[in-house]
Amino acid sequence: MARSIPPPPGYYVPAVLFFDENEELDIPAIKAHVLRLAKGGVTGILVQGSNGEAQHLSHEERKQAIALTRATLDENGFNNVLVIAGTGAQSTRETKKLCVDAKEAGASHALVLTPSTWPPQMTLENILRFHREVADASPIPTMIYNFAVVTAGIDLDSDIIATLAGHPNIVGTKLSCGNIGKLHRLTSRLPSSDFAVFAGRSDTFLHGLNAGSAGAIAALVNIVPKLHGQVYKFFREGKLQEAIDLQGKLGHGDWAISKIGGVSGVKAVVSTNFGYGGPYVRGPLKTLDAENLNTQKHYQALLDLIELEKEL
Repeated sequence: MARSIPPPPGYYVPAVLFFDENEELDIPAIKAHVLRLAKGGVTGILVQGSNGEAQHLSHEERKQAIALTRATLDENGFNNVLVIAGTGAQSTRETKKLCVDAKEAGASHALVLTPSTWPPQMTLENILRFHREVADASPIPTMIYNFAVVTAGIDLDSDIIATLAGHPNIVGTKLSCGNIGKLHRLTSRLPSSDFAVFAGRSDTFLHGLNAGSAGAIAALVNIVPKLHGQVYKFFREGKLQEAIDLQGKLGHGDWAISKIGGVSGVKAVVSTNFGYGGPYVRGPLKTLDAENLNTQKHYQALLDLIELEKEL
């Protein structure tokens, strides 16, 4: 098997998926969000990352969300914006199917979580076997999604990820663990042309770039995509002090969004400030009352960022 090509460097968004008050897909809001993100300059959109509530969707809904994202981009002239699909599931068999579905719906790459229903059974041997078998069967290149918060504490170290990078169809990783040391160990061992290492949080965006990362795939991009583009532009132009100053603001924003309601909080901030969608999530997640945002002590940090975003 020839080596597959990783996603290009840049900044990507694990997009939230909007529902209505009956927990059905809110198609107009989903399309409005995809379009605003594309206009914000994102390199690609991750559908069904942790912010996309993949585990709350049927197979048909997962495929529909991918296809809707791809079609919205293409219909509005954003053909070069990638669509990456989260395809993680609790069995190898289902994960393989979701990778096939993702390809059929228009995704270019698949992002794969390590199964976590039975953590004691996820030995090194089983982790390696799972990711390799999925990559063998996937019609699109796969990436490793490392996020211990949603995998029952399973945290893949740099040795495991580097070993998996030897597979010709495993082409990158999203490190939502926020471990810059791990990121740097990987970038120093693996050329980005073969294996793209992405920071998984906005508060490690610039630090990851300085350590040789391909960029970031981060939740805060849902709210302020243009500001992430500015950090990336400053970095590439060598304007490090400007990049550091703006990165500091993104760091405060990343902390703020983690404190005001998780996935529903992201949706509430977007709907309140950009005029589409609502804060609704599927149970067992709890929907945040958007009217209570102003009572959140961290909300001002996000408002400050949004003001800067709207000036760009």
